[in-house]
Amino acid sequence: MKNYQITEWCSHFIREQVAEGDLCIDATMGNGHDTLLLSTLCGASGQVLAFDIQPEALANTKKRLTEAHVPDNYRLILDSHVHMNHYAEPESVSCIVFNLGYLPGGDHSMCTRADSSIAALLQSLSLLKKGGMISLCIYSGGDTGFEERDLVLSWLAGLDSRRYLVIRSDYMNRPNHPPVPVLIIRLK
Repeated sequence: MKNYQITEWCSHFIREQVAEGDLCIDATMGNGHDTLLLSTLCGASGQVLAFDIQPEALANTKKRLTEAHVPDNYRLILDSHVHMNHYAEPESVSCIVFNLGYLPGGDHSMCTRADSSIAALLQSLSLLKKGGMISLCIYSGGDTGFEERDLVLSWLAGLDSRRYLVIRSDYMNRPNHPPVPVLIIRLK
């Protein structure tokens, strides 16, 4: 088995989930790695909505997508992921990707927070179609990361098990607070 990094682990399941023509959301665009993957997977007949509150993230992502020559199937949105429901209809999204923390290489004071992350996750549940999936990477550390991790995990533990399957994985022997990958699958 490969020595998976968190991003590779999540990408494995995203590849299994997304099909040509799907609507997908990158809730935390960052430098555009997940936006690129989703755009490639959903193809010319699909669509990707990618959100970030930092203009630098949009610029980095636009450059990455242009250089990769992906289909023109994406919309880069300078807005918080808590407003996703203004851009997609309920029960229409196949896959939503979150990476909680801060923009790699960016300002560490600009990071996700538990209150807005949980609000965005709650909206995500209503946007997912039956069988849809949320891929969630929780990076912790810094000023708010541990609090966000603990509150998000506590919120996830309370989801209705008849409606959602929540799968959490942990790196048991990695130093320095390794990220926590979580998959949420809508059952009904």
